[in-house]
Amino acid sequence: MQLSESISAILKQKGGLVCSIFPTSSVYDAIAMMAEKQVGALLVVVEGKIVGIISERDYARKVILKGRSSKDTSVSEIMSSPVIAVSPEHTVGECMKIITDHRIRHLPVLDQERLVGVISIGDLVNWIISSQNETIRHLEAYITGTPT
Repeated sequence: MQLSESISAILKQKGGLVCSIFPTSSVYDAIAMMAEKQVGALLVVVEGKIVGIISERDYARKVILKGRSSKDTSVSEIMSSPVIAVSPEHTVGECMKIITDHRIRHLPVLDQERLVGVISIGDLVNWIISSQNETIRHLEAYITGTPT
């Protein structure tokens, strides 16, 4: 596990579950779905195509802070668009850079134009921590002469 590892490895471990919503749905329904699915963002999809993404951050900044009603506001009014996406061949390091440079927390993963998953900053950080722990374990085994 390294920063040069492709994110397809993360998707294999995580699975390809993708939570989505329609742009005409209410923000209230989107937040309820995020809570139910325990996710921080939903892809906004029309006829199988990603048209946006709505996150808890969008809700906080574009609904709550502006005094809007989540039941009277549609997802299309506050979603972020266009969506930055990556391919399964992107590396962990490349995805970390994209997330950092664009100040986002979720990256849809498209294989050609087919949606195959979503990678979050948490997924990437957990992957890096696991990789570092594995490296430490190997180094300790090497130093002590213990087989891994």
